[in-house]
Amino acid sequence: MKEKILIIDDEEAIGLSLAFALEDQYEVSVTTDPREGLNRILRQSYDLVLLDLRIGKVDGIDVLREIKSIEPRIQVIIMTAYGTIDSTVEAMKTGAFTYLTKPLKLDELDRTVAEALKAGQGTVQVKMDPKDNLKYGIIGRSRAMQEIFQYIDKLKDVDTSVVIEGESGTGKELVARAIHFAGKRRDKEFVAINCAAIPENLLEEELFGHKKGTFTGAVTDKMGKLEFANGGTVFLDEIGELPPAIQAKLLRVIQQREFSPLGSNATITLDVRFIAATNQDLDDLAVQGRFRKDLIYRLKVFSIRMTPLRDRPEDLGPLLTCYIRECNQKLEKSIKGFSAEALKLLRAYPYPGNVRELINIIEYSALMAGDDLIRVDNLPINVQQGGNPPENSEISNSIQNLAGLTLQEAEKHLIMAALEKNGGHQKKTARMLGISERGLRYKLEAYGLK
Repeated sequence: MKEKILIIDDEEAIGLSLAFALEDQYEVSVTTDPREGLNRILRQSYDLVLLDLRIGKVDGIDVLREIKSIEPRIQVIIMTAYGTIDSTVEAMKTGAFTYLTKPLKLDELDRTVAEALKAGQGTVQVKMDPKDNLKYGIIGRSRAMQEIFQYIDKLKDVDTSVVIEGESGTGKELVARAIHFAGKRRDKEFVAINCAAIPENLLEEELFGHKKGTFTGAVTDKMGKLEFANGGTVFLDEIGELPPAIQAKLLRVIQQREFSPLGSNATITLDVRFIAATNQDLDDLAVQGRFRKDLIYRLKVFSIRMTPLRDRPEDLGPLLTCYIRECNQKLEKSIKGFSAEALKLLRAYPYPGNVRELINIIEYSALMAGDDLIRVDNLPINVQQGGNPPENSEISNSIQNLAGLTLQEAEKHLIMAALEKNGGHQKKTARMLGISERGLRYKLEAYGLK
């Protein structure tokens, strides 16, 4: 059976010429619309995507992120006529296999496609069990996840407002994206707004936009997120953190299906589907006077509750398999599995940070592994101790120093420490970290450590 390749390029002639060059060896599809490309990836399986960096007004890096969120195993080769170091690093950090500059040379294209497909086969050593149910880019064989898939099926083609509830890291945004990209609004925008991350004094402007001259510094008109999402889906993450004044304005928007940008008398008719997510109990917040009951009624027409990972242990195996494959590609490793004791600890760990924490644990462990097996001493110390805080104060202080950092920041600190321990010797440092010298050089450049 031929491997499947999807080409996404806004210049139809280029896409068709690439397809012509590849179709003897591979099954090739072409689209000029990135939304249609994402929709195809949701509907069927592809082995490789050839992706233009600039697709009209759409940034190919954003499309790359969407592809990886839907199906992490797909190899992606970025194509561009705008070859810059910054965009190369960003593409590679986001998960691209490599980066080709237009006009493409056919021999280079053939060689790179073959290498990417071979790398993909190397990271996927076994077929995913059908019971694992990789659907909508979400992995889960548990009954709880099967119910989530059923909810997505029922909700994707209706306009009902939905609230997705659950602990942090359970995949609430993944479900919201699946509802949008599998449904009738898939060809329109999906706009995510983190209500907790945007300062209150900027949130209103971010939602509604403003007209030139509305306030000092408003030198041009600014389109708000609601207008940008018109026809599509607005995802309100951490909705429980929405300030009371914005709650009142949002309620009116949902009721009237219209709004005005700040400083404007013009009314914009709004056609969006609202999906909200929260790790808090909105009804409790309403009792405390922190959230409007009438807004809950408008948003929570249908609710989905995400089950924490600790309560669906049957999903752990498929998730471990998936993220080991992803880490092998990202870190240039060849991890085949876990020792029996390491796997026992991973299965016993409570995962207070849910799937998001699991991903971080696997990447850390893969980075620390010295060969093709993750062992107990490669696991984070809190996993080794079953989630209990370490007794050793030096270890405790070290973990405390990393708390609050992103995984990338923690990785940077780890590389710096290894370099220092090895006196700046890159070969020894790469050996200590269990990665290739090439992989280390890439990370040094990406983190500005050269």
